[in-house]
Amino acid sequence: MTQHSVVLDCYTVEPSGLGVPPYLSTYVRAAWSALRRARPEAPVRYLTIDDVRWCLAGGKPAVEPPVSDPLTYSATVNREDAIRLLRDAEEVVVVASDKVPSVHLHAVNGSLEEIARALACVRGRRYLLGPLATYAVDAPAEYAGLFDAVHTHTVTSRDLVLGSRTAAAYEQLRQDRDSFTGLVEQMAWRPIAELELYRGCTRRAFCDFCNEPAKAPLVAFREVEDVLEEAAQLYAAGVRNFRLGQQTCFFSYMRRDEEAIRRLLAGIREHCPELEVLHIDNADPLAVAAPVGRRIAALVAEYCTEGNCAPMGIESFDPVVIERNHLTCTPEVLLRAVEHVNEAGAERGPGGLPKLLPGLNLIYGLPGETHATHIANLTWLGRILDAGLLCHRTNLRQARAFPGTPLAEQTPHEPLPSAEHFAFWKEDIDHGWDRPMKERVCPTGLRVPGLHAYFVGRNGTWWRRLGSYSIQIVEENTVAAVGTAGDLTVTGHAPRMIFGRRFVTAV
Repeated sequence: MTQHSVVLDCYTVEPSGLGVPPYLSTYVRAAWSALRRARPEAPVRYLTIDDVRWCLAGGKPAVEPPVSDPLTYSATVNREDAIRLLRDAEEVVVVASDKVPSVHLHAVNGSLEEIARALACVRGRRYLLGPLATYAVDAPAEYAGLFDAVHTHTVTSRDLVLGSRTAAAYEQLRQDRDSFTGLVEQMAWRPIAELELYRGCTRRAFCDFCNEPAKAPLVAFREVEDVLEEAAQLYAAGVRNFRLGQQTCFFSYMRRDEEAIRRLLAGIREHCPELEVLHIDNADPLAVAAPVGRRIAALVAEYCTEGNCAPMGIESFDPVVIERNHLTCTPEVLLRAVEHVNEAGAERGPGGLPKLLPGLNLIYGLPGETHATHIANLTWLGRILDAGLLCHRTNLRQARAFPGTPLAEQTPHEPLPSAEHFAFWKEDIDHGWDRPMKERVCPTGLRVPGLHAYFVGRNGTWWRRLGSYSIQIVEENTVAAVGTAGDLTVTGHAPRMIFGRRFVTAV
């Protein structure tokens, strides 16, 4: 019998993309397609690091049921057979690592130690794909002997055994693609497929901390027809949830080509008529604040599904930090971008949520930071609140220096204030901005239908819809089976969560 191949998903998180289940990353799909094209006669098995953890723990969760176990939550249908599948595989492609700090309620990314332990079971060839590959190239001694080939950006059937340091042409990736049915069938969850529109950053000046220019120094756009073809292949495999998210700015697709974006969104609707979620991710506030940005926001609100979010990276409202790190967006431009998105998408859809709202990304720990940086952030967030505007979510994190970025090349100086005060500053934003904004977007008494229970914690059951940065409602002191459908009424708010209770619709 022909030996099989394995894709081992240890999850990825980048500024431009998310590959933690239920998200189905572009990396996993590229690995799947390359293996199928390289050896059409051999089956390809999909495993997650959760499958490996389950087997190595003797088939037991790390916590007692009914509490959900984040270490084994995203196990596949192959869970019980994971070690044998790794051992007998002809080749294994490991997809791994993050380039932004990330914490997920229901998932834990595979660590290097866990990956090494999994690979100890493998007798075939071992390949690495994803953000971890950048670190493997930068520090080869640390990864010596783990992998036979390393792919930093993409993998194709042509370069599978050789390794690669640059992204393959979109046409080559298109030639490798076939059916995703076998992949989706091995998942024990309903996936959200990330769809990539282009590589690189369309800004003329790059932010010092960002890894996207290092990842793809030149901008390369995918043709609309290529994206639609992939969406149709995923739809044929049973995928009903999509996010246009593996790029730096949705609004800048085809250089802010309004008609190309209309054709893209309308085409996805045509090719996937019964889709459940169509969301975007990442929006450059410079593009959103432009006149064409207002019109593109209206297209997103028209064609996409409600609960959508356009996250925008102001990164800092402090003019000193902005200039020092080439951030280019000013607070005034950001405010105009927030207004454009609110104008287009603040109207609520049939499920009770606004159609499209902005999200904000803030980074502490950038060069030039002082205590005045935090004051500037609080001041401008207050102005957005006072203007009566809505914001879907705020992502607050500390800077990380990626290999190949200007930030990584700077000589370290004395620790910046956020090294000591980040936790306190985060509390300021949680209570002074995040909680009142949650109360505005999801007021007490709001009915939110179409939710499903997805995690049972020690404080109760967490409910959500699938989507980009989807709303999550905690029903305290309850246990509902994961996957249970429910409609909830919002009953209260905390800085980082919303509380609710189930209601029964009258017959």
